[in-house]
Amino acid sequence: MGRENEYQELMTLLEPFEQTHLLAAWGKLSDEERSRLASQIRGLDLPLIARLFRDRNLPIDIRKLVERATSPRGVRLGADGGGVSTAESRQIGEDVLNRGEVAALLVAGGQGTRLGFPHPKGMFPIGPISGHSLFQIHVEKVLARSKKSGRRIPLAIMTSPATHQETVKFFREHSQFGLREDDLYVFCQGTMPSVDARTGRVLLASPGELALSPDGHGGMLAAIVRSGTLERLASRGIKYLFYFQVDNPLVDILSPLAIGYHVSLGSEMSTEVVAKETPFDRVGNVIEVDGRLYVVEYSDLPDDLAQKRSSDGGLLLWAGSIGVHIINVDFLFRMHQQSDALPYHLAYKKVPYYDPTRGVVKPEEPNAIKFERFIFDLIPHAKNSIVIEVNAAEHFAPLKNASGAERDTPEHVRSQMIALHRSWLEQNGVSVQDGVPVEISPLFAVEPNDLKGRFPIGSKVTEPTFFSQATKVSPIGQES
Repeated sequence: MGRENEYQELMTLLEPFEQTHLLAAWGKLSDEERSRLASQIRGLDLPLIARLFRDRNLPIDIRKLVERATSPRGVRLGADGGGVSTAESRQIGEDVLNRGEVAALLVAGGQGTRLGFPHPKGMFPIGPISGHSLFQIHVEKVLARSKKSGRRIPLAIMTSPATHQETVKFFREHSQFGLREDDLYVFCQGTMPSVDARTGRVLLASPGELALSPDGHGGMLAAIVRSGTLERLASRGIKYLFYFQVDNPLVDILSPLAIGYHVSLGSEMSTEVVAKETPFDRVGNVIEVDGRLYVVEYSDLPDDLAQKRSSDGGLLLWAGSIGVHIINVDFLFRMHQQSDALPYHLAYKKVPYYDPTRGVVKPEEPNAIKFERFIFDLIPHAKNSIVIEVNAAEHFAPLKNASGAERDTPEHVRSQMIALHRSWLEQNGVSVQDGVPVEISPLFAVEPNDLKGRFPIGSKVTEPTFFSQATKVSPIGQES
């Protein structure tokens, strides 16, 4: 197609939606820049963008929903669920893993910007002693569960355009951290354009490039189908996906207990939750309304409703989501056929943009709307969706902020990792001297029972120790 014809074709696409400003610098662009811009414009769903902007101020009555909310159904910590005991559920989960019916799904589209780390967040060295990256810790947990089950367990990773190439390179340079190449599936999520909050005009990042952002972790649904990853996993006999996010090194990946509850209670989508410490904890709130589970963002929850109490005096809305789900593959295929299954959420943000008269403008106040989808919006559509409560100290240490912040910093996360591994050792008769850091590689133990009988009586750790595959247990000090 000639350049003039291509320009006219693009103008024809843009004119009905008043977006022709995107071609203002067309005459000054190189052939490569024109090709990239044309491809990005053709990829826009202009009717959808117009509708989302038009409806941006429609009221969403969260209060009306939450006023009818009750505590979500599911399994409270330390209790049996639905008549199925903890031991029975764990056995069911182990059986499912032994049959090779579960894959791990890691959402890793985020960069470490807030950490002052200009790389994919999964590359961040979080191991308290080893310095191992989040990626390595997650992969080794998958490998450990694979060894226990006697089955190869595939790992699918969703990246974003900003993290994809560097993530692929990082895994290649580290030989997939021991994972077979044909057990690793890396796919990239989609994008949505940022639009001017006043006009709805799509913003340019540069004369020849749109201001695009990842479409949220809910973009997983479209991306895993579009990439063919879900079909390939299904062809391997995978029935369930264990979904988790990259920033939490404490996730009990492929937990047999959680999988067992999910399967035994006939759920299509289960979510792990922690009991909120205060009404205003910054986590999504899982609630039940008219037999369906929903997740309400902490920022959308009215204060008076957040503080409601149940008959036993505890918080009525006690369940905080930690972004860990077990999802049926068949359910994802079904939901992909429903275009409105995952609505877009709007966020007002400060987005740098290109202006033909001023160059690149860096706004001091929110100037743009970003559109994102959230995976938890699938929950109301799932049959028998349930929550599974876990102990926050053992399962939830999200890495969000740079050193110096109040919480969720590298120091905070490492201290939780050390405390957890210290408790595992002490459960197995090993004393750890006060103030001495310890770290356990998933390849050495993925749960405390893996340490049973591995240490001499009276073992004591008196110096920083990383327990890895190469660790010899016998030299650990013994009390006299």
